[in-house]
Amino acid sequence: MFDNIRADLRAHGGDWGAQGFWVLLVYRFGRWRYGVRPALLRKVCSFVYKVLFKFVQIITGVELPCEVVIGRNFVIDHFGGIVISGYARFGDDCRIRNGVVVGLKNVDEPIAPVFGNNVDIGAGAKVLGNIRIGNNVAIGSNAVVLTDVPDNSLAVGVPATIKSRKHSDAMQYT
Repeated sequence: MFDNIRADLRAHGGDWGAQGFWVLLVYRFGRWRYGVRPALLRKVCSFVYKVLFKFVQIITGVELPCEVVIGRNFVIDHFGGIVISGYARFGDDCRIRNGVVVGLKNVDEPIAPVFGNNVDIGAGAKVLGNIRIGNNVAIGSNAVVLTDVPDNSLAVGVPATIKSRKHSDAMQYT
């Protein structure tokens, strides 16, 4: 847990005041509590997690449940209006911005997107359903992604169209 927290802090520029870091700190605690023994202590940790989760959700506008699987160096660049389904999976070095929704395409199919490494999601993007987002992918602001996105691609528009990052003027978000 502490290695991931240190990596999260570095990914947020060492800024303890970064609200994205607060969200990840509570997230990492929520994941860690599953391994706490004995069960009574785990229940106490679960209560603390639920209070912290709700507090951070209200303060930051970010819903990141501990059921999500997140790799290292995950960055929440701008906070507010971010909702991530507990079924989602993220690789290493992913970045999201405000207004992003990652979730189910319909409630009868509880499967959310799986993201590779080095994925950059622009503000307001929606990524929904049983899809795979490859490595080194940029998803443009306000894009609605409903299909798989291969490695080294750019997804833009509503619905999103896929372009190769090698043959486009795709901007690397920083």
